[in-house]
Amino acid sequence: MLEFERAGGRTFALRFRAYGGRRYVTLGTAEDGWTRARAEEELANVLADVRRGLWKPLEATRLSNEPVPEPTFHEFASEWLEARRHEFAARTVEDYELALTHHLLPFFAHHKLSQITAHEVDRYKALKVRERELALVDRPLSNRTINKTLTRLGQILDVAVRYELIDHNPVKTKVSKLNEAAPRRARLSGEQVQVLLRAAGPNRALLVTAIMAGGLRVSELTHLRWRDLDLQDGSLGVAASKTTAGVRRVSLDPELTQLLREQKIAARWSHPDDFVFAGRFRDRPRERNSVRTKVLYPAIERTNELLAGEGRPPLPDGITFHSLRRTYAALRAELGEHPAITAAQMGHRDPRMTLRVYTDVTGMRPQTSMGGLLGDREWAPMGTNAAGERPGASERRGGETQGSRTATEDQENGSDGTRTRGLRRDRPAL
Repeated sequence: MLEFERAGGRTFALRFRAYGGRRYVTLGTAEDGWTRARAEEELANVLADVRRGLWKPLEATRLSNEPVPEPTFHEFASEWLEARRHEFAARTVEDYELALTHHLLPFFAHHKLSQITAHEVDRYKALKVRERELALVDRPLSNRTINKTLTRLGQILDVAVRYELIDHNPVKTKVSKLNEAAPRRARLSGEQVQVLLRAAGPNRALLVTAIMAGGLRVSELTHLRWRDLDLQDGSLGVAASKTTAGVRRVSLDPELTQLLREQKIAARWSHPDDFVFAGRFRDRPRERNSVRTKVLYPAIERTNELLAGEGRPPLPDGITFHSLRRTYAALRAELGEHPAITAAQMGHRDPRMTLRVYTDVTGMRPQTSMGGLLGDREWAPMGTNAAGERPGASERRGGETQGSRTATEDQENGSDGTRTRGLRRDRPAL
C-alpha cells in the first residue's frame, strides 16, 4: 500500500505482484474518502482475489514499466517493517524500530530512495562519528553499533532493488562500514557488584535479579511475571526469550528469593499476570531501553561517585545489562560451579559458549553461594592470597604462617581448613 502527496491531495495506491507481473492500482484521494485503513483493507481483498484467480486487471492497472511515484525512505521503510513484522521476534522488531526511529529516519526520512547514494551514506556515518566525538548525544554510538544501523539500511534497500525501485544498493559493500574494535567483554567483580547494589536505591531488586537470577537478558527481566516465580522452592521460569534454549527454569539463591518476596509485598501490582518489575502501565512490560537509561545508567553513575569518594577506581567502561549477564557467569565460575550448570541457568544450548565468552576467570577458589553479595559478608577483592588476605598480610601479622591457624579459623573456613574465597564478615551488610 502506498500513500503520498500529489497536487490533488493525499493519494492512495496499491502495488503488488499478480500473474507473473508487477501491478499498480491507484485507489483515490483522501477527498474521495480513502484512508490508510481503507486502503489496507482493499489491498487485503485484492491479494485474496489474486490467490483465488479472481482478480482481473482494470484500466487503471498499470504494468511495472509505467512510471510509479517514487516513495521516500520513510514511506518505504515503514512499509517494509510492517509487512515483515510477523516474521520477526518481538525483540528483533524492537531493535529494528530503534535503529529506524532514533538513527536512520532522522537523517534519511525525506530522501527519495534514489537519493540515498554512497555519498549520502558516508555523510550519515560522518554525522554519527561527529556526534560521538563532540559529545552531542547522551549515549553516542560505537563503530559497531553504527555498522548495525548501516546493515539495517542495506537490508531495506536490498528490497528496493528487488522491487526495481533503485538500480543498486549503496550499502552492498564492506567499504560502507566503519572499522570495529574488538568487542569489550566488560564485567564486574564481586566488590563492584556490592557497591552497584548499594547505589541502586529503589531499583535494587531489579538489578539484584539481573545479576543473580541466571543472568537474565534485559528483555527476559522486563517480561517476568509473578506467575513465573515460585517463591516456595526458590525458582523462576523464563517464558519469553529470544532463543528456544532461553526458555528455562532458573534456581534462585535463598537471599534473592527473600528479596523477591519483599518486592511482591511492596509491589503496586502483584496479581499472577502482573509484571514483577512493572513500569507506569500495568498491561505492558517496561521498555527495555528505558530500563537501561533510567535504572542501570543512573546506578552506574552513583556507583562511580561512591567509588571515587572511597578513593577507588570507577567501574569499567561499557557496562550494559549484558555485562551483568557476563558478571553472573564469572561469579558462578568463581564459586566453582560446573559450566554445564551455568549454561543451563543462562539458557545457553552449548556450555562451550559459556566457557568461551563468559568465564575468563583464572586463579579463583571455590565459594558456596552468591548470597554474600546481599548478606553480612563481603566478596573478597581481586588479588588476595590463598588465605583471603592481600599480599604481605602475614608479614604485617608478625610472620604468622599458614600452619598456625586456630581451630576457630578452621571452623570458619571449612572443616578441611580451606577458606571459601574471602567472603569476610568484618564489614557491615549493604
